[in-house]
Amino acid sequence: MFKSLKEEITAVKMRDPAAKSSIEVLLCYPGLWAILFHRLGHWLWNHSFRFWARFVSHLGRFITGIEIHPGAQIGKRVFIDHGMGVVVGETAIVGNDVLIYQGVVLGGVSLSKGKRHPTVEDAVVIGSGAKVLGNITLGHSSKIGAGSVVLKDVPPGTTAVGVPSRIVQENRDCVMDLNHNLPDPVSSIIDLILERQNSLEKQIELLNEKADIKNKELINNPELEEVFKRNDDLIDKLSDEN
Repeated sequence: MFKSLKEEITAVKMRDPAAKSSIEVLLCYPGLWAILFHRLGHWLWNHSFRFWARFVSHLGRFITGIEIHPGAQIGKRVFIDHGMGVVVGETAIVGNDVLIYQGVVLGGVSLSKGKRHPTVEDAVVIGSGAKVLGNITLGHSSKIGAGSVVLKDVPPGTTAVGVPSRIVQENRDCVMDLNHNLPDPVSSIIDLILERQNSLEKQIELLNEKADIKNKELINNPELEEVFKRNDDLIDKLSDEN
């Protein structure tokens, strides 16, 4: 038990530069407390003490602001940073070395009794406020951008952002890569549209310039001027006769 606790504390210190000491992590990090409450609640759940498992779960929720159903499976060295508002459903499976930020929901979209919550594989990073819904899988070492709504599987080593989420980056680095400078697919599409618009406007300007040149050439053409002059003379002559 003490070896497991030491691993959890070490994982927190590795991922949070604000952590100054082990005693600070143990006493002041609600994410760690939530994991410890869940360990007890999960043991009670698996040994058919369902009421007491739910009681421990709600006690942990009251103290930490993090709600983890006692039936959920949580791996080793899982760090819930800050953690307020995190919700993990009953059939969720979270692997080892996963990093979860505040406001994350691992929720279900079905009323069935079977597997209805996400599976999060090892070394996944889930950004603040992300909603991962349904019986889907976040692949090994994937990253979910803050505020994203994930409704489909995310392949291993990729980054998903947006509502609904889209894959915007592949071959992500390891879990210790906490860079959140993620591309914005909507902004990229708008940039492409503006670039295309500018190109079309330049083409229209060139066509207008060519049309103006041709009109000037027609106006200054001596043969056309002679034709117009003859027509004018004919009109004058007919007018005099009348």
